[in-house]
Amino acid sequence: MAHKNSKQIDIPPAIPTTYGLIGYPLGHSFSSTYFTEKFYREDIPNTRYQTFPLEQIEEFKSLVTETENLLGLNVTIPYKTAVIPFLDQLDETAEKVGAVNTIKVSDGKLIGYNTDVVGFEQSLQPLLQKQHQKALILGTGGAAQAVAYVLQKLGISYQFVSRTAGPKKLAYKELRQTHMQEHLLIVNTTPLGMAPNDQSFPLIPYEFVGKQHLFYDLVYNPEKTIFLIKGKLQGATIKNGKEMLIVQAERAWDVWMMG
Repeated sequence: MAHKNSKQIDIPPAIPTTYGLIGYPLGHSFSSTYFTEKFYREDIPNTRYQTFPLEQIEEFKSLVTETENLLGLNVTIPYKTAVIPFLDQLDETAEKVGAVNTIKVSDGKLIGYNTDVVGFEQSLQPLLQKQHQKALILGTGGAAQAVAYVLQKLGISYQFVSRTAGPKKLAYKELRQTHMQEHLLIVNTTPLGMAPNDQSFPLIPYEFVGKQHLFYDLVYNPEKTIFLIKGKLQGATIKNGKEMLIVQAERAWDVWMMG
């Protein structure tokens, strides 16, 4: 029986270890569900995964300083390149790609990694055939840089395509039959077609697509974007970004847990 003058000592709860995702906008997050369930399966207590929608990349600095016990972040559209100046160090792959999708906080330093590379490469390679020697990369953001890095590594030449033309990119409206017939691998790295805006799609001349084409969409929600559906209707082989997402997430986990 406790003495009548004894006092209960309140022990403050431990600050949870925090991981999260930055980008904008952030709707339903695959990463949030995936890592929350993984922390549970791996029996890692007092750990949380949060989404941090940042309207401006300049908000990143205060996020890092104000979030206690922050150990890691994933980075998505549109900040895979914009976040780099805020980091202390890049690993070799991220430096070569020029884009970051995973950040580890170690001894107070922010270290950037790119796990999109291994995710894209592992999910693409089984689908490649001898005719896939040239590719069109739709989009020019951070994900496009990772795709270009992998294609170069695999010996596949590529051409960037965007809304506006530039020194190293074509505009969608410039694509002709010859472009489509020469480039039999077409990779969508843009958010076009992603839910909830799932009626949008890259404006390429689909009528020139055939059975030798491979359409790869980094978008995974919905499972079949209009881009993929249009490719399939023309006889192309299609692949969405779900496997890439899982592979890159597992590599991000390795980075956080083992370095």
